[in-house]
Amino acid sequence: MSVHEAIALRRDVRAEFSGDPIDDATLMRILGSAHRAPSVGNTQPWDFVVVRDPATLDRFAGHVADKRRAFAESLPPERKDTFNPIKIEGIRESRTGVVVTYDGSRGGPNVLGRHTIEDTGLFSAVLAIQNLWLAAVSEGIGVGWVSFYDEDFLADLVAIPAPVRPIAWLCVGPVTGFQQVPDLERFGWRGRRPLEDAVHLERFRS
Repeated sequence: MSVHEAIALRRDVRAEFSGDPIDDATLMRILGSAHRAPSVGNTQPWDFVVVRDPATLDRFAGHVADKRRAFAESLPPERKDTFNPIKIEGIRESRTGVVVTYDGSRGGPNVLGRHTIEDTGLFSAVLAIQNLWLAAVSEGIGVGWVSFYDEDFLADLVAIPAPVRPIAWLCVGPVTGFQQVPDLERFGWRGRRPLEDAVHLERFRS
């Protein structure tokens, strides 16, 4: 599979996990690709907490369900009707969670390349997530990014010390298949912008 094919096939997986756990060798290959991501000042500010304890998965899934309900209640009726059928996570079904963290203190106070743009450190950790996701797709493994949670709750759940931050819970596991159309497009939440609308020549046009 080419990198272009992996990008085109990549989906935020929620309902398609097979229920089988990912094997250790495959998981470590995928994490190895994540760990080879570029990073500002070569700080490698990420860590990966692998979560498989069913009790921890259940506790996190319950927390996410509470946040999902709160979001649904905040929506106007027509958007709530669109949102309700959308499954937002596969925490239990994937049987493996990977919590990606960001340590802004790694590399010390003088990080080469981060002097004027502090966020380049966080961007580096997100690049590791993208590497992980595309490596997983190339092996037929699904990934779902869960973002309905309180950061302090997740940090406490998996014992992440300050100032390290959890920036993603990724559900990782074998799938029955990948959807041809992303869920948020299929359910009518939001479509994809045409490339022509996103490309600007010389100056940004509104």
